[in-house]
Amino acid sequence: MNTLQIRVESKTLANGLRVVIAPDAAAPIVTVGVYYKIGFRLEPRGRSGFAHLFEHMMFQGSANAPKMAHIKLINSSGGTLNGSTRYDVTNYFEAVPSNALERVLWLEADRMRSLQVDDENLRNQRDVVKEEVRVNVLNQPYGGFPWLDLPPVAFRNWANAHNFYGDFADLDAATLVDVQAFFKTYYAPNNAVLLLLGDVQPEEGFALAQKHFGGIAAGAAPPFADPSEPEQTAERRGSVEEKFGTLPAMAIGYRAPERRTKDWCAMALLDQALHGGRAGRIYRRLVLEKQIAVDTEGGIHYPMGDIFDYNGPMQMVTRIMHKPEISAEATLAEFDAVIREMQEQGIAADELEPIKVKFRSDYYSTLEGGSMPRYGLMHLLACFTLFDDQPQLVNTILDGFLAVTPEEVQAAARKYLCPEKRAIVFRQPVAGKKEAA
Repeated sequence: MNTLQIRVESKTLANGLRVVIAPDAAAPIVTVGVYYKIGFRLEPRGRSGFAHLFEHMMFQGSANAPKMAHIKLINSSGGTLNGSTRYDVTNYFEAVPSNALERVLWLEADRMRSLQVDDENLRNQRDVVKEEVRVNVLNQPYGGFPWLDLPPVAFRNWANAHNFYGDFADLDAATLVDVQAFFKTYYAPNNAVLLLLGDVQPEEGFALAQKHFGGIAAGAAPPFADPSEPEQTAERRGSVEEKFGTLPAMAIGYRAPERRTKDWCAMALLDQALHGGRAGRIYRRLVLEKQIAVDTEGGIHYPMGDIFDYNGPMQMVTRIMHKPEISAEATLAEFDAVIREMQEQGIAADELEPIKVKFRSDYYSTLEGGSMPRYGLMHLLACFTLFDDQPQLVNTILDGFLAVTPEEVQAAARKYLCPEKRAIVFRQPVAGKKEAA
């Protein structure tokens, strides 16, 4: 196989901060990422929404960089920046001209060491988060569907099932002491990885990392709840009202295999066969041929991420928007027919090979794609470091997927796509609830 040859070097500082560098002098740009191993599912019970709240808090100033200084300094350097919260990580990242690298590292180290966590910032950002929920979820057609609607039905462990945006009651109950404790616990160097990609040589990058981050004290090993789920033995169903949209919808989620197993690789290609855009079997059958659905989308970790950036129980999700005159049960029956066909007849080699080609192509595109230069490569390196302690996996992870056989895809369909291992959420418009028979 043609294994990738991305140059990756890594080192762990004395305080536990892992530093990963991928040099590439093709352009005078460097991308910096700081990933913390804290996300939706890792936040403590009673602290729902804290992981996302801190994504906002981290831009509110630190000991030597007042509020908005971080953003202004990056922008004035000709750079861009952002942050996001995922199931298992929260990340902060910048892309700047390479002559501004040290400025970025100083800023990131200052907020890791001394974030301004005070009552004013807490009140402001708590209100910002609540408004974001109102705008993006409560007052949007199909807001939060299915990523907020499906987990409470699919999972039994609070870590996986709770409202990831945060219950307003939890956010309102958060005290300054609670928030400061959260920062001290999860935003320590020993719970993070620093990534430098682009126009930086490893010796320079490691020296700068030591200079700016080496003096930050390590914290105690963060406590993480066990996210594992009990075995599911019966189909689970739930329903949600749709206040604004006019089309009925449903989301079907099957439990995905544990990451970095043979079944995980087979399921990834099965996912592509079912959800590969207009060529995917589900879209082709329900939208193009039967014309009972208006749209279908889906995938493993849909719509929050991909197969590589989670580290715990996850689902392969299918979202279906169907015509009002077609009942939910009739739509589900057609979906089931697609699944049953895969289980009984499998997939031919001449269908699987193009899927592998596309999977490899999508992976290569990810390495350069994203919201800024090399974002995809940065994200993969961070996940392989935090979850597997192997950033070099970025060069070899494809091998397992490209070795999958048609028989393994069919076996995965039979093993994982069973009614007793799935959860379904129906989203029914409040206006016009009448269904066809």
